[in-house]
Amino acid sequence: MKIEHLAIWVSDLEAMRTFYTHYFDLVSGEKYINDKKGFTSYFLTFGNGLSRIELMNRMDITTDYKNRGNILGLAHIAFSVGSKEAVNQLTERLRSDNYTIAGEPRTSGDGYYESVVLDPEGNQIEIIA
Repeated sequence: MKIEHLAIWVSDLEAMRTFYTHYFDLVSGEKYINDKKGFTSYFLTFGNGLSRIELMNRMDITTDYKNRGNILGLAHIAFSVGSKEAVNQLTERLRSDNYTIAGEPRTSGDGYYESVVLDPEGNQIEIIA
């Protein structure tokens, strides 16, 4: 058994696609458009092809982004980058590109070396060694 994909409702489909493909080396599939439902999406695939993220947009889906990660439901996505040095480098790259660093690189209480960044729509992303 495995997680095949994780789906995220997004406001700006293109900006979110760019963020995940640029910083986390995901490969984007073709844009899916369903005009009847007003629905568009992209599947983003990890290099091993075993797991994907689906970014979805429909104009009637809205929410308050201020408390993302502190409400019932999905709290964060964690990406393993392989080393402490890679965590530090990606965190600094995101900081220099003006993304919000919600948690500085550190060793967490459960033993992960991690930082936390917010994606363009406020979703929490853990970058772990």
